[in-house]
Amino acid sequence: MVNFGKRLVADQLEEWREYYINYKMMKKKVKQYVQQTQTGGKNREQVLKEFSRMLDDQIEKIVLFLLQQQGHLASRIENLGEQRAALMEQSDVSQICQLREAYREVGYDLVKLLRFLDMNATGIRKILKKFDKRFGYKFTDYYVSTRANHPYSQLQQIFKQVGVVAVVGALSRNLAYLQDHRGSFSSIYDHPSITFKDPVIEQINHSVQKLTHSTNFLQFLGQHALIVPDDMHSGSDLVDDQSYHFLSLLLNLVNTFLYMVNTYIIVPTADDYSVSLGAAATVCGVIIGSMAVAQIFSSVYFSAWSNRSYFRPLVFSSIMLFLGNLLYALAYDLNSLTVLIVGRLLCGLGSARAVNRRYISDCVPLKTRLQASAGFVSASALGMACGPALAGLLQTKFRIYGLTFNQNTLPGWVMCVAWLVYLCWLWISFKEPGHIATDNSVNSQSSDSAHQVSGNLEDGLGQPLLVDVKERHDEDGEDNDDNEEDPEESHKPATSLAAAYRLLTPSVKVQLLIYFMLKFAMEILLSESSVVTTFYFNWTTSTVAIFLAVLGLTVLPVNVIVGSYVTNLFQDRQILVASEIMVLIGIVMSFCFTPQYSVPQYVTSALITFVFSEVLEGVNLSLLSRVMSSRLSRGTYNGGLLSTEAGTLARVAADMTITAAGYLGQSRLLNATLLPSLLICVASIVATFCTYNSLY
Repeated sequence: MVNFGKRLVADQLEEWREYYINYKMMKKKVKQYVQQTQTGGKNREQVLKEFSRMLDDQIEKIVLFLLQQQGHLASRIENLGEQRAALMEQSDVSQICQLREAYREVGYDLVKLLRFLDMNATGIRKILKKFDKRFGYKFTDYYVSTRANHPYSQLQQIFKQVGVVAVVGALSRNLAYLQDHRGSFSSIYDHPSITFKDPVIEQINHSVQKLTHSTNFLQFLGQHALIVPDDMHSGSDLVDDQSYHFLSLLLNLVNTFLYMVNTYIIVPTADDYSVSLGAAATVCGVIIGSMAVAQIFSSVYFSAWSNRSYFRPLVFSSIMLFLGNLLYALAYDLNSLTVLIVGRLLCGLGSARAVNRRYISDCVPLKTRLQASAGFVSASALGMACGPALAGLLQTKFRIYGLTFNQNTLPGWVMCVAWLVYLCWLWISFKEPGHIATDNSVNSQSSDSAHQVSGNLEDGLGQPLLVDVKERHDEDGEDNDDNEEDPEESHKPATSLAAAYRLLTPSVKVQLLIYFMLKFAMEILLSESSVVTTFYFNWTTSTVAIFLAVLGLTVLPVNVIVGSYVTNLFQDRQILVASEIMVLIGIVMSFCFTPQYSVPQYVTSALITFVFSEVLEGVNLSLLSRVMSSRLSRGTYNGGLLSTEAGTLARVAADMTITAAGYLGQSRLLNATLLPSLLICVASIVATFCTYNSLY
């Protein structure tokens, strides 16, 4: 993979070469500053001032050129507008076609300008990260806070593309006006419900979205799934329509849906089940949490397994979930809490969410990936709502051949049937992606030749790497800084959890802490709901199921509102802080301060906590996908795995907290479990403010 310095030189336009960021010079300056500070030639303050001034000069050069080019484009559009006004009186079709092409030429020049802007924005981000890494300073925090928020900010010109939207609007309006629509010349303003589509406009919009990370609903959901796009094109971007198999994608989404149903279908009845087996009601925390415990390990081996196959992990997942639910259902007649917990552990070992996410990122064409990512989140949300709702419908009791079917065992039996049907469908319809089959074939054919080339695998792999380093040294001379010093420039994925952890910057660690906090708070709310509502309000299982289903049904509407509207009005980091504060308010409101704990207080506080946790999750993962190293966008130990592990650990910790707090008695359970949530939430808010300026 070519490093950024080489890519910048290769991709820049020759006529604009002098206006690009001088990345090579700045990289050398960083290296000089390191040497000078080590020898005592310059102190920290001098380095910061000099580097800030140098970066200011580079940004000013880019911005002034940008404004100049925008002025040229505006002048060309104005001149074309005069020609259009004259042509409208003549209605000469051939000249109108020529004029339309002239407008498109302006559009293609705008695309070139946006690519120029994108390349420079990437260079600024990378040089800031390089400076932080080399010096251990939070220079990015300082630079962004002093430049981006200034009323005369030039940095905002680069990252917010001031004026570009106006040019796009002018092009869209005039191209639509020149298009013969229903026998008359139409305007985009006359038909606001009709989206004008033209190849150049779509290309411009794609460039703008790539540059700004603008978030409509689908993009918001895609980032919610943390299917992280890489800065540079990966092999997965080369997936073509012929190798793409829609039914296989659908099977992955159904797996996601069924797993979420499986997770939450037992929540309304877990306390009753534990009591029927002679345990305390609060042991429901162990029953619910045992699935999450197993998921900690299953996420890793499923992520690694998906490097070689997608079909086999999904088959294994279905079998484990079938067996787990079978044991869960049989535990009642066996009168064994151990069998019950083992069943839930097997269900957790069948968690294939890492495979589902990986399939979307690697096997779905780029143009469809956004919708597939949104489908992943939507399937999860729908499963979360359907699980408790389905439990509420299974309020019956009968026996067949000595087996008991009641509200406690029926969730297990129903999911057994569901996973068996899914396994049959999977076996018949799933198609292994072409690149997996090709890789396996190549690996098989090359095993003998690899043995001849080298006495062992390490030597065989080492030779081309050594040659590559030598070649790059010959090409770049002393300026090979990207290759030997900056791991973020290398696109080799992390090979272990420890290696992945070393790639985490303070910003990423804070985002993972926030993710842990919101999952902890949500798990406390959901897992103890049946115990708390039964103790305080005498709610039945059906009432608890309806309450949890209503909470689950809020997920998609909340994502629609946030993804379509809120993110267009406020920065993600602003929404992040506001959501954290609202979650804190919801947690505080949930405490039982008086002997009379009312239903309105519980329901209101639960809605605030749950809804804003959902808002927080989407924005948190959106920011996480931006600040995370590109090396964590693929491989076994990727960003999706790290977030999954953080969330799973939070669920385990929350469920164990419920079980431990049960020893204090049900009257103290609520406050005892809310206290850790409160402390973690406060800690996450403090950590957010400490890294606020780096969340850009």
